[in-house]
Amino acid sequence: MNKRAQQVEKQIAKVKAELMKLCELRPGSLSQQYNVCGNPSCRCKASPPQRHGPYYQLNYTRKGKGGTRFVKQEEVKLVKRQIDSYARLRTLVDRWIDLGTTLAEIKLAEHRKSLEPDS
Repeated sequence: MNKRAQQVEKQIAKVKAELMKLCELRPGSLSQQYNVCGNPSCRCKASPPQRHGPYYQLNYTRKGKGGTRFVKQEEVKLVKRQIDSYARLRTLVDRWIDLGTTLAEIKLAEHRKSLEPDS
């Protein structure tokens, strides 16, 4: 195996090691919302309005289906870490695919070269 292939394999090993460090994963995004209620004498109808909130909402798509759920204030930090971990997973997997494709091309070129008759 040539030196370039060995370098790519080392990089793949580093990606795999990083993947093993990941824990809780959660796809989606977290948004902060403020709402207005239906009570006409509420502070949210004042001038200027003081809307209710913040409320946090998680929006996600998984296996082609979308979902949403409210997240309590005390859970926001944990959910953000889970979302960040999922984003890291996606980045690492994309890197692994790129490196794997490069390695496959190197090995294919080596194979083709081994089939050539000696000149």
